[in-house]
Formats: sequence, structure tokens, C-alpha cells
Amino acid sequence: MNATDSFESNFTHCPSIDDFRNRVYSTSYSFITVFGLVGNGLALVVLIKTYHKRSPFHVYIVNLAVSDMLCVMTLPLRVLYYVNKGHWEYGDFVCRISSYALYVNLYCSIYFMAAMSVTRFLAIVFPVRNLQLVTVTRARLVCVGIWVFICLSSSPFLMSGQFVDPSTKKTKCFEPPKGQQLQKLLMLNYLSLVLGFSFPFLVILVCYAGIVRVLLSRAHACRGQQNIGAKAIRMIVIVLLTFLISFMPYHVQRTVHLSFLSRADTTCSERIAMQKSVVVTLCLAAANSCFDPLLYFFSGEGFRRHLSSLQLSKMGSTLHKTPKLRTDAGSEPVENVS
Repeated sequence: MNATDSFESNFTHCPSIDDFRNRVYSTSYSFITVFGLVGNGLALVVLIKTYHKRSPFHVYIVNLAVSDMLCVMTLPLRVLYYVNKGHWEYGDFVCRISSYALYVNLYCSIYFMAAMSVTRFLAIVFPVRNLQLVTVTRARLVCVGIWVFICLSSSPFLMSGQFVDPSTKKTKCFEPPKGQQLQKLLMLNYLSLVLGFSFPFLVILVCYAGIVRVLLSRAHACRGQQNIGAKAIRMIVIVLLTFLISFMPYHVQRTVHLSFLSRADTTCSERIAMQKSVVVTLCLAAANSCFDPLLYFFSGEGFRRHLSSLQLSKMGSTLHKTPKLRTDAGSEPVENVS
């Protein structure tokens, strides 16, 4: 506590990064909102249209897209907060839910990716057992378990809401903890670092190592197995890039930053650099909602084919509504696709 009090007293002499923070957050969250809504919205349309062809992998993708949409829909509130120069006007309940939604999405995304990786692993490494172990019903139960586990374990983020800054008289939200709250957040950070990030990431790495080993041993496999292998490789690349760009920098930086806050022997330049790195890595973490549509497009089961089918169906319906363009040749591609 003495170290924390000393840090806070010294921190008042450092220049504020509010202008940098407000500018970066408002700009980044605006782009993430647009791309996230478009990408995940389009994905949900395709996934719902093809729901009759659902598979365990399809179930995980739908839940991942829903999680991303719920998170992206709260980002405009953050944009308004930072455009308004750090003044919150939407009530304590909305403040808590907005903070909570970001972390629920973050860890649901990690766990859904882990579940998808295990599904691909079983399909490639144990193709016979896969038919018995992996079913749509079990995938739904796994998704329910993930939602319940993440929502309950993220509930501490509901404990901190809005407050009034005594120096500026502004109502604040999404601000870092101070005093005794810092010690609680340190414990929560280590718990989430192990259960929310390290454990599922280790599962993903083990699955990918097994997949790559089997694919290398099947260099002369049949065409069907090669297609499955190509989907698996695309998924491996996208998931690992998402972890390296979004999840890993955020968790590493958050752990370093919280440890940094408990120290009193820090300079002003170090504090400013650390605060700016918090802003950048949190934006990268929120951007995972934009990367997930790439996962649906490049590794989803028939996602591109279904998307093309929907586009051709719309073109076909447009041609049928226009008498001058209604020809047999124009309708053949739609019939062949369906």
C-alpha cells in the first residue's frame, strides 16, 4: 500500500496522456466497430442460412460470431466516452456491462478457438474415433459450458463501475484501478493469465503439433484428405496470428503493467511509455473481433461456397425480377450451385 500511495503521489507530476489515449481509442474502436459489424454480421447471415448443414465446427463458429457481435455492439459507447474526453454519461449499469462484455468476448474467443482446434485435431489424427466423440449435441454442450464458465469467471469485472474524479469533476468509466483495488486485480490477472490464456493456448499448440505431424506423414493422401489438411493449415495460421497479434501482447503487457504499478522506483518517462503501451495492446485485443471473420472465410466448412451461393441466388432473383434480362442461360448457374 505504501508503494502504491507513493506511486500515485509521484504520478501527479507526470504529463497526462489523455489526448493520446482519447485519440487512439476513439479511432481504433471506430474502425473495429465498422469492420467487426460488417464481417461478423455477414458471417452470421451465411451461418444462419446454412444452419441445416450444421456440424460441430459450424456450432463453434456460430458461437464465436455471436460473441464478437455482442462485444462490437458495446464499442460505440467507448468511442463516445473518449470522444467526450473521458466523461461518461450513460449510467453505472451500462458502464459495468460495457467493461464486462469486452472481457467475456476476449476469453470466449480464446476458448472457442481452442474447441475448434481440438475438433480439427480429432478429425485429422483420430478420424474413426472422431465420428463417435465429436457430435453436434456435444459441441452445443461444450459451447454452453464455455459461456457459463467465462461469464461467471469474468463477473469480477462487473464490480467496478463509474465514479467521479475529484480533480476534474468528470464521471469516469474504463479507468485503471488504484489503491486496494490494484491488489485484487493482480490476483485476477494471474488467474486469467493461467486459465484464460495460457491453458487454452497450450491446448491449441498441442493440437496443432499433432495436426502438422500427421499431415506431413500423409504427403500422398487422397484429394479429400488434402482438402481437410488445407483447411486445418489455414486455421492454424489464422489462429496463431490472432494469438500473436491480439491476445499475447495484451496479456504480457497487462501483467507487466500491473507489476509496474506496484513499484515506486519508476521514472516519468517509463510511466508514460507503459501507459501508452496499455492503450495500444488493448486496441489490439479488441481487434480480435475483426480477425475472426477471416477464420470463417478461410477455414470454415464450405463457408466460401455458401457465401458465393447466396450471392448467386440474389443475382438470380434480380434477373427473374427484370423481364429484359430473364434468360435460360442466366438462370443455369444458380441451378447448378444449388
